[in-house]
Amino acid sequence: MFNKVFKLLLSVGVFGFSIQQFISDNIGNGIALIFLSLTFLLLYFKNEILIIAFLKMRKQDFDGTEKWLMKIKNPETALIKKQVGYYNYLFGIVYSQRNLTTAEKYFKKAISYGLNMNQDLAMAKLSLAGILMQKRRKREATFLLNEAKKLDSHGLLDQQIKLMQNQMKRI
Repeated sequence: MFNKVFKLLLSVGVFGFSIQQFISDNIGNGIALIFLSLTFLLLYFKNEILIIAFLKMRKQDFDGTEKWLMKIKNPETALIKKQVGYYNYLFGIVYSQRNLTTAEKYFKKAISYGLNMNQDLAMAKLSLAGILMQKRRKREATFLLNEAKKLDSHGLLDQQIKLMQNQMKRI
């Protein structure tokens, strides 16, 4: 909704006002304003539209997810680098239901921008490997599956990786 620089300036301004409240012996107001400034700082690192899009994705509402993601105009300037990765990751998931070529493009962008968690990066590589496998690009798919296996430290994707490796043997 708001520009990332505006969020930082708002956070700094509210924090400065909270310090002024502490100096004026209004301790309660100062504490409340510190929490408010921390909220703006949180929204700098976690974009509110991406949070809503993730909640829509949890409900399997792909149209709603796409609608919320389309509200972000020019994501390279409106979001920080990792958020642009998640923006492309969510679009890749949405388009994997419709158009595999577009989904491949978005997953590649998400991997190039990077994602915060290794599990998300492993899932993006696994999804991209599935798309490449459907396009009969076995070498690239094998490489991505091996990378996804390395990134999956908790073993949450083991079953899907084994299933895809078995399907790849048939190609």
